[in-house]
Amino acid sequence: MRIRDIAWAKLNLTLEVLGRRDDGFHELRSLVAFAGVGDTLEFVSHRQGAPRLVSEQAGSQDNSETFALDVEGPFAQAWEGANLILEAAQTARARFPALSPGTFRLVKTLPVAAGLGGGSADAAAALRLLMQTSDGAVGADDVAALAPELGSDVAVCLRSAPAFMTGRGEIVAPVTGFPQCGVVLVNPGVELATGAVYGALGAAPLKAPPQEAPPQDFGGDFEALIAYASARANDLEPAALKLAPEIGSVLSKLQELAGVRLVRLSGSGATCFAVFASPREALRAAILLAEQEPEWWITAGILGDPHAPLSQ
Repeated sequence: MRIRDIAWAKLNLTLEVLGRRDDGFHELRSLVAFAGVGDTLEFVSHRQGAPRLVSEQAGSQDNSETFALDVEGPFAQAWEGANLILEAAQTARARFPALSPGTFRLVKTLPVAAGLGGGSADAAAALRLLMQTSDGAVGADDVAALAPELGSDVAVCLRSAPAFMTGRGEIVAPVTGFPQCGVVLVNPGVELATGAVYGALGAAPLKAPPQEAPPQDFGGDFEALIAYASARANDLEPAALKLAPEIGSVLSKLQELAGVRLVRLSGSGATCFAVFASPREALRAAILLAEQEPEWWITAGILGDPHAPLSQ
C-alpha cells in the first residue's frame, strides 16, 4: 500500500536572532505558520511487497538496502546535497528496529534553499509516514523526541501547525487562535544557504539566557496577528539582502500589491511572502504578480494550520 503525506512550507512571520551561543548555534525567537503548499512524499513498505529500488542518494549499499528514494517534480534537479529524508528514515529505524524499510517518492514542488524549511519538512513527513506503517510500535511522542536530532526545524515541521520557536528552533510551543488568512509566496530563482546568511549577519555573542516567552493566543483575530508581527522583524533580512540583492525587488513588488498587510523575507530567504486578510485576495494578487514577473516562482496559499478546516 502506498501512503502519502505533504511536507508543508514553513514561514517565519517573525525571526528574532537574540545572539550567538557558545555551541555555535544562534538563539532564536520566531513565530511560525505554514502555507497550504508543499512537497508531496509517498512511501511504500518493502514488507508490503514493493520492489527495492537502489537510490543514488542513499550513499552506501547498506543504506540502499534499507531505504530507497526517487525524486521528481519541478525542483528535482536542484535538490542535492544532504538528504534529510533518508537520514530521518535511517535514524528512526536505528532507534526503532521494528520500522519497515521501504521506498520513498518525493515530488519536489518547493524551491530549494529558499527559507521555507523544505528539507526539514520533507524529513518530518518521512517520520510521519514511518509512524503510520509501524502498527503502533512507534508513536507520536517517539518521533517528536527524535525530530530535534535531525535538525532545528524538524520539530516544528513535524506538527506543521502555528507555533512559537525558541532555542535554536528545536523548542516548540503551540500558538492558539491563529487566524486563517491568505499568503503569496515569491522566490526570484535564487538559492541562499542558511549558514552563509548567518555568517553575513555576524550576530554578537549571547550575553544572557533569554527569558521564557509567555504563551501566545491570537483569539482568531487577524488584526492582532498583524500587530504582533509588524512590531517585530526578520533579523536575517539585511544579511540576506547583501548576499542576494534580488530580494529587494521582490519585497518592493509585494509591498505594491492591493490589500497586502505584511511583507517579509521567510527564514534565511530568498523566498518572500505577503499576508492578506483572505485567501481570495492572496490568489488574486498572485495571479496579477505572475503576469508582471513570469520568471519568478509565485504561488498563493492559506496561511495558518494546513490541517484546520477552511473558514466559511
